[in-house]
Amino acid sequence: MKSETTRQQADNQRDDADVESPTPRKPPSYSMVDPRMMRIYLDFYRETYSTQHACLDRRTQELIAIAASLVAKCQGCLEGHIKKALKEGVTKDEIAESIAIAMGVNAAAIVDLTDIAAARLNLEHFK
Repeated sequence: MKSETTRQQADNQRDDADVESPTPRKPPSYSMVDPRMMRIYLDFYRETYSTQHACLDRRTQELIAIAASLVAKCQGCLEGHIKKALKEGVTKDEIAESIAIAMGVNAAAIVDLTDIAAARLNLEHFK
């Protein structure tokens, strides 16, 4: 009886370790998204890149997507859009410029947030 209890405790610890593990197994992408919502999203995604309705050329779309991926902190998006951009003939310098623009926008966002906080808290650290 005691060994059965010990075995159950060990099994429970393993189950808990799986949940709390810093590197859990990666589930398939979209595994928590309702299939109907996934279809809606994928339709929207395809439509944004449709050449039929596009105003921007594919290279420009990918450069924007790289910058947006950085700001959104989406690693998979970033890697996918860099691959697509390179396939479209985007140069390394163009990608670097897109990254620099994303850095600038993110830096400005931090300044904006701190300006709002300072105004709400009636603070002025540096005149």
